[in-house]
Amino acid sequence: MQEDNENKQLISQAERKAVCLIEKLKAVSKKLVLAESCTGGLISSLLAQVPGASGVLWGSFVCYTKEAKVSMLGLKESELSADGLVSEQTAYSMAAGALQKSGADISAAVTGLAGPDGDGSNVPVGTVWIAAALRGGETKVKMFNFKGSRNEVRLCAACAALEEIQEILTIKG
Repeated sequence: MQEDNENKQLISQAERKAVCLIEKLKAVSKKLVLAESCTGGLISSLLAQVPGASGVLWGSFVCYTKEAKVSMLGLKESELSADGLVSEQTAYSMAAGALQKSGADISAAVTGLAGPDGDGSNVPVGTVWIAAALRGGETKVKMFNFKGSRNEVRLCAACAALEEIQEILTIKG
């Protein structure tokens, strides 16, 4: 029961952040593209619920596997093998690849381990890397360590990504 309440609070928080982000994107006339791995399209779904999202959400790449990251975003398999799928470099490359493959002004990428099981690497469950990038400008990458169920980690990652996009918009927006 407590987990249900926590999930409802996280969902409500994420929905509020999505509304704020859509309004900010409209205000600065920017389009956003997403590259989502562990969130599996959750961020784009939250944004798409907001009226007017079609004017600022270019689209989303849901790249759950290594193969998807390579074929959809142009990441190099050798780099993914060397750096790991859950890494700073992978998040950075996903954000860059999404910008390159789209007509968007801003990208955000999320890669992580939502659990409950690990992936056989030394990366702990709950580790999430989020990158936010401006076309022709700055790229910020940040690591998070979330606790909770698989769903809670995914919701926390979505909220954090929405915040990171807002933050990079403030830099240049």
